[in-house]
Amino acid sequence: MDGRRGRDGRAARPERSLIEDGTFGGVVLWIDDRNDTPGPLSGLRIGVKDNIDVAGVETTCASEFFEGNVAASDAAVVTRLRRAGGSVVAKLNMAEFAVGVTSQNSAAGPSYNPWNRARVPGGSSGGSGIAVAAGLVDASLGTDTGGSVRLPAAACGITGLRPSWGSISNNGVFPVSEPFDTVGPMARSVAEVKALFDVLSPSPSEPSEVTRIGVPTVFLTADVESGVAQTVAAAVRTFAELGYEIVPIQLEHAADAQDIVYTIVYGDLARCHRHRLDTEPSRFQPATHERIALGLSISESDRARAFAGRDRFREAMTATFATVDVVLTPAMPVDVPPRDGGDDVVALSRRMGQFTYPWSLHDGPTLALPVGFHPSSGMPVGAQLTAAAHREGALFGVGERYQSVSYWHRAIPPHTSDL
Repeated sequence: MDGRRGRDGRAARPERSLIEDGTFGGVVLWIDDRNDTPGPLSGLRIGVKDNIDVAGVETTCASEFFEGNVAASDAAVVTRLRRAGGSVVAKLNMAEFAVGVTSQNSAAGPSYNPWNRARVPGGSSGGSGIAVAAGLVDASLGTDTGGSVRLPAAACGITGLRPSWGSISNNGVFPVSEPFDTVGPMARSVAEVKALFDVLSPSPSEPSEVTRIGVPTVFLTADVESGVAQTVAAAVRTFAELGYEIVPIQLEHAADAQDIVYTIVYGDLARCHRHRLDTEPSRFQPATHERIALGLSISESDRARAFAGRDRFREAMTATFATVDVVLTPAMPVDVPPRDGGDDVVALSRRMGQFTYPWSLHDGPTLALPVGFHPSSGMPVGAQLTAAAHREGALFGVGERYQSVSYWHRAIPPHTSDL
């Protein structure tokens, strides 16, 4: 592949379109890191989002502010990958400071969905989704605060995990909002994601029996684009054919969840970037600045009410997971949006993340996996499986059974086989 660079190389700059070298804007830096350590990840080429430190390599967070910011040491997750035999071969493009769901707001240039260059790849871990889907790497790491692993996984037709909060170290990862930030593995299959999780977490997954899958009817009928609803409904039928009992459920307080997460996250973003907002606001990508600035008006009382709402939601989820083992929802309520989808970044972000943000409020794991293609556009459609805290094993078991009878995760975007 063109553009491969050494460990001391600098990240690509936006003077040329990254699509020209076949990366679809996903890879900003190639790393020469062959790892011969034997282990469960031996032979895997792994890319990491550009907010995760790799020693001797820039961590730019896709921002002009961090140009030349060379990491002194590996993030904890990179250390674990290498000890398990994985080769960390690339830094991957993202939305600036992990703020945004389209991956168009990056100092390294925008990213393109490998299934259709006119569509977004999801975000903020857009490069992580692109690199796996296009076969540039075998697996990748993203980060997920409000859906930033799950949305690119769904948009790019791969598998991604938001693990239980706190189950994977964030040491060496630039923060967005500590109460929600997670590192999440991404790969084609559930089996590969499981292998990555079991390396990344000090507490590997345990098998867990699943018999009942809850399906909130509102997530399939209300405010869901018809092609998405049709595709996810077909997946629900497959789960039923596999012998799972499908249980219609209601999710208490779900309608408030997105606003609760936004209040906490935007408040944290404004605090983190306050000096940059005050001194050099023009250096932000415009869409990044628009969203971070929303946090300036959030008060301590607003945050206190949001945290109380989080606690209510989690209590309701405890009751939900006392009656079902797993909950299934679409990953995104709409088709993968076009890259020129309009100027209202906040409205688009809310719409795309409508079903991911509630599960960020939950402290348990959510697995996104491909379940088909949109009947009109042909773009990938993803579903989410969610379980109680630290029951990743339940999701892996259900997801692997589904992928044993489906082929969606093995589909390859056109024009990528020769990359």
